Amino acid sequence: MALRKLVAGNWKMNGTRASLAELDAIVAAAKANEAADVAICPPFTLIAAAAERANGVAIGGQDCHIAVKGAHTGCVSAEMLADSGATFVIVGHSERRADCHECDADVRAKAEAAFAAGLTAILCVGETEGQRDEGAAVMTVGGQLDGSVPPSASAAQLVVAYEPVWAIGTGRTPSVGDVAEMHAMIRAKLIELLGEEGAKVRILYGGSVKPDNARELLSVVDVDGALVGGASLTAAQFVPIIEAGASLR
Repeated sequence: MALRKLVAGNWKMNGTRASLAELDAIVAAAKANEAADVAICPPFTLIAAAAERANGVAIGGQDCHIAVKGAHTGCVSAEMLADSGATFVIVGHSERRADCHECDADVRAKAEAAFAAGLTAILCVGETEGQRDEGAAVMTVGGQLDGSVPPSASAAQLVVAYEPVWAIGTGRTPSVGDVAEMHAMIRAKLIELLGEEGAKVRILYGGSVKPDNARELLSVVDVDGALVGGASLTAAQFVPIIEAGASLR
């Protein structure tokens, strides 16, 4: 079943109010390529301002706390994101799994918090270079899905992003065959975990997605879009990826 493509940009710890000029150009491109969905996840400081001018482009957060409120200095709840105008939130990104020591149970709890706040969770999974070299890539990602996907998830609430950790920001990408194998496994695992609903969950590829490789990657079966890092920071780089997604409807 062909699913509508979603092209999502993760700005990570980049961007000031001046960066919203890039968002304006991205919004214009999204309007011209309505066959694909587009989302931007800026830093927390820009969410409200971005949501005010997004005009059809979804705005998301890059993380959320599992609690609705409380004594958690420096944290942001899913409810706060929704109140700021976000409709998506990234959970379980490899950088948070590594830098903040988040485990699968943490990621599941964050996804559940997102659902409770009415947000769609982009749940990230992926293997390190060592795990791939050891032949453990499929087992690693399958285990992350087992531990991270809430059993109550629906396709309206959940997007899964496969990001091979060794390819993020390095310029390296897996072969098309490697991507196809992993996305097929993720699809099978989602159906195992969620039944028929698992066939409708969009699976994004992330890991050095660029204008020159976007169409090839997005053409792979069960690649339902892309989670884009550095190339999402400028319209010049991000718009061709949106166009590639829209052309493959």
